[in-house]
Amino acid sequence: MTTFASASSPVGKPWTRAWQILLAGTAVRLVMAALVPLTNDEAYYWEWSRRLAAGYFDHPPAIAWLVALGGDTPFGVRLGSVLAGGLAGLALLRTARRLGGDEAALWASLIFACLPLAAAGYVLATPDAPLFCALAWTLHAVVEALESPVGSRASLRWWSIAGVAIGVAMLSKYTAVLVPTAIAVSCALYAPLRARLREPGPWVAVGVASLVLAPNLWWNATHDWTSFAFQLGHGLGAPKQAGFGAVLNRELNLVGGQAGLTSPILFVLLVGAIWRALRQGDDAVMRMLGTVSVFVLLFFAWSATRKNVEANWPASAWLPAILLLSVEAAHGARRAWLRGGLWLGGALVVLVYVDAATLLAPRLGLRPGRDPVSQAYGWDAVAGSVSDVVRTGQHAGRGEPTPRTVWVAADRYQQAAQLAWGLRGPGTDTLRVFATNLGGRRNQYDLWAGFRQRAVPGDVLVLILDESTTEPAPIVALAPYFSRIDEGPPVVRTAHGLLLGRQRAWLLRDWRGGWPGHSTPSIPESR
Repeated sequence: MTTFASASSPVGKPWTRAWQILLAGTAVRLVMAALVPLTNDEAYYWEWSRRLAAGYFDHPPAIAWLVALGGDTPFGVRLGSVLAGGLAGLALLRTARRLGGDEAALWASLIFACLPLAAAGYVLATPDAPLFCALAWTLHAVVEALESPVGSRASLRWWSIAGVAIGVAMLSKYTAVLVPTAIAVSCALYAPLRARLREPGPWVAVGVASLVLAPNLWWNATHDWTSFAFQLGHGLGAPKQAGFGAVLNRELNLVGGQAGLTSPILFVLLVGAIWRALRQGDDAVMRMLGTVSVFVLLFFAWSATRKNVEANWPASAWLPAILLLSVEAAHGARRAWLRGGLWLGGALVVLVYVDAATLLAPRLGLRPGRDPVSQAYGWDAVAGSVSDVVRTGQHAGRGEPTPRTVWVAADRYQQAAQLAWGLRGPGTDTLRVFATNLGGRRNQYDLWAGFRQRAVPGDVLVLILDESTTEPAPIVALAPYFSRIDEGPPVVRTAHGLLLGRQRAWLLRDWRGGWPGHSTPSIPESR
């Protein structure tokens, strides 16, 4: 493909500026990674990183491995994700340059920096970070392979790299399979690409990706395919609400979520670039990129007919769309609108960062329970209050033996993970934190050996539950298994002068054995 360079700029200067923008954006994300407390899901994935495995209940293992590379600080937990975001940006810049020259790479760097999606997706330690990185390199390798002669060594090399990237993407999220599936569909649909199916490269890519994914497949096979079953039920299970109105509401939420992730003007421009790419008859590579975007978006549109689709689920569809819009801009198309979209998107990114650092949204009236950022704040104070209750449990009374282990729990995995994070550090070796899951959905805590399997009679449990005017259901369920239950002090979660949550500690003393739903305890022979 012919390289495009601006007539008014020396060749190479736009490429240098693209690099500078990418590095500056990465530096800002590193700063934000250090400033903001861990979200609930990040604390949960940090728990995973302390028990590395080839798979987990909710997701494949890539995010746990990535978190394990850092330290036990918010910056350390997020470091791998921010660097993965930078590598994703590098792949997009290289691919845009391959398709449209240095100017396209410059526009790609600007779009990448100004998407609100980047404000969270390339900072937070979630499975999206390794997913976006791996898929960006998948697209780069496939484009390079398609631009190489059919059957050449270069083509085989790039297809092999694509296989590694696809495997890593599948180790991040199972929905990554949509991208190679769309690439295969493109090779079958578009005549200029059909010859690729007769060369060994694509089949080598499938084999390499399978080898990379093999440890997770083995883990699932030895865990009743738990992770696959959960994800299928999570996204495609029976709908809670049926009927045209409910489906329409879910579809509108899907569209609104995507417009919010990309910003309204850029959303329209990206969709337009996808549409125009699909109508191109003379450039099969661009049509392939458009097909990948549409395939991912249509899958989640279908998913929304059954379940709510979270905004980040279809986000990988925008990676090829960024490339398409960048190449258009490099050729002078829709630049005025694009500049406006970049200004608006950049302003929204700044607003997201300000809100994350100062809790702006709750100050403006948003209820903390509906604000994901607010849910990350105040857990250090909660951990301090819980530590006081733990000390009470360790000294239960004169003449009573001190328990060798104090267990700390919440009924939801998000709160249990935040407690584990807050109670980390020196002097906490005898604490065991877990989720009782008596009222919430199943999760990774159900797969780990917990209180029922590891406690011995006489152990103490400190249980943190939401404040209630009546006796909480978990306390009612657990009462038969403990000799004494004391209602502890309120546990208040505050930050920046705002009340973010109110819970209560309960002290359950002298475990007798047994657990709700299990007739006998599982007591180890030694501790």
